[in-house]
Amino acid sequence: MLNQVDNKTDIQMRYLFYVTLSYSFSVLRPLEIAINKRGGKVAWFIPHGSEAEKFLKPEDVRLLDVYQVKQFNPHATLAPGNFIPDFFPGIKVQVFHGFDSGKKGKFNIRGFFDLYCTQGPNITQGFNAINDGTCEVVETGWSKLDPLFSLHPDTHQFKSEKPVILYAPTFSPSLTSTHELYPYIKQLSQSREWQWIVKLHPKATAEEIAMFKGLSNDKLQFIETGDVIPLLQAADVLLSDTSSILAEFALQEKVVVAFNNRRPEQWMINFQQASELENMLDNALQGNEELLQNITSHCNAIHPYQDGLSSDRTLNAIDKLVASGTSHLKAKPLNLIRRIKIRKKLKYYRWS
Repeated sequence: MLNQVDNKTDIQMRYLFYVTLSYSFSVLRPLEIAINKRGGKVAWFIPHGSEAEKFLKPEDVRLLDVYQVKQFNPHATLAPGNFIPDFFPGIKVQVFHGFDSGKKGKFNIRGFFDLYCTQGPNITQGFNAINDGTCEVVETGWSKLDPLFSLHPDTHQFKSEKPVILYAPTFSPSLTSTHELYPYIKQLSQSREWQWIVKLHPKATAEEIAMFKGLSNDKLQFIETGDVIPLLQAADVLLSDTSSILAEFALQEKVVVAFNNRRPEQWMINFQQASELENMLDNALQGNEELLQNITSHCNAIHPYQDGLSSDRTLNAIDKLVASGTSHLKAKPLNLIRRIKIRKKLKYYRWS
């Protein structure tokens, strides 16, 4: 049984979720469930015009401006993204939106967060190595994966008697596989007895969305969702490029196929010629013992927690820092340009 922070019984802990993209919901919903079980209170802040707005539920408490945020006065503000308004109340907590996928800047103390809740040993070691004393780093496991280790009620909707292939590319123009793999996915969705699920990144272009929506048929579903867990559970193989979803999928001890991965490793099947796609997928569906052993070793390094309790560990770390305060942390850098950008975006120009 996890130990909870001994807060005063007359204090209801308040947590604010700062959301800029729809991927945040799959990270924050498990935390919301854990908070509700503890009797805490949750509110959401989403900048107006964000594509994430459509994923809010009618019962969610949404704060519409900075003044409502200050009135709510959270003990902690949590963000899966890389930045957070410095003028929001409470400690600032980074809960991450993905694993280390080899992209530039993954390990970066940006001077906005008081607490980094890391997913596993490799991320913890990376952040401890660069910690400048302005924050705490606590290994908690990743809240997003709590539901991965129990069957999601929607998973059956995507299951099939045919092999299920999930295609989930990154958005980065220099890394995405969307244009190069498109004609081959189109062909294979017609010629092979496979069931395809296509889930593009929230930052995918309108052109990319139109391309893959246009492929929809009885063998290919184009899915827009803020919760990828049912897709990960239903798929037999994941196809991507340089995306942290490769690691998420591999935690189920399933095989991933990566196209031109920026940092190919032994736990994935990586290929560089789009014309090889069909052969790579055939190999993945067959699998082999050495590859599966490499996957297991990698999973132990990035996320050894399969108990579904990472949200509780995260809240324990947050509540402990709230209780102790942040006076022991060094002053954060000014970050003037980024702070101005956030104020401009949220139309808030005060410095308190």
